[in-house]
Amino acid sequence: MKTEFKAKFIQHFNQKKGEQGFTLIELLVVVIIIGILAAVALPSLLSQANKAKQVEARNNIGAMNRAQQAYNLEKPGFADAIGKLGLGIPSATTNYTYTIDGGGSASSAANNLATMKDEKLKSYRGYTFTVDVTTDNITEKVTRAIVCESEKPNVDTVAAVPDDGSGKCGGNDVKLGE
Repeated sequence: MKTEFKAKFIQHFNQKKGEQGFTLIELLVVVIIIGILAAVALPSLLSQANKAKQVEARNNIGAMNRAQQAYNLEKPGFADAIGKLGLGIPSATTNYTYTIDGGGSASSAANNLATMKDEKLKSYRGYTFTVDVTTDNITEKVTRAIVCESEKPNVDTVAAVPDDGSGKCGGNDVKLGE
């Protein structure tokens, strides 16, 4: 081998030794930055998971309210059991237990309840009721429905809705819609 080639070959290996990798301080800085980012993002992600679970209950209570209104059009009163609504909603899921309070052939209102199973979730009440509406001296019965959400998580039931036809949620609960 030529001596010039040997010298360049040895220089190449000597330069490689100078570029061995990251220092301990550089690695520590990267780990600290990743830790800070995780600490900021984790609570946000956990709350999003609970919100997604609560959407299940809101959707099911809304469907139960609409089914109660349809039931009332076909038969007098409201359904007193989930199976009579024909929705296919189970009475219990991983996150909630669903029940109907009230209802029956002589009833003018029904409460559709979603009771949370996890203390981090909110409970829901769907209230379906009839009111008399008078237009041009003609009175007719109209069904209305509202959905109420518990003010805070870890509350087993939502306060009863006033039976005055006002369509307001009871206590400090939040009205989500009609």
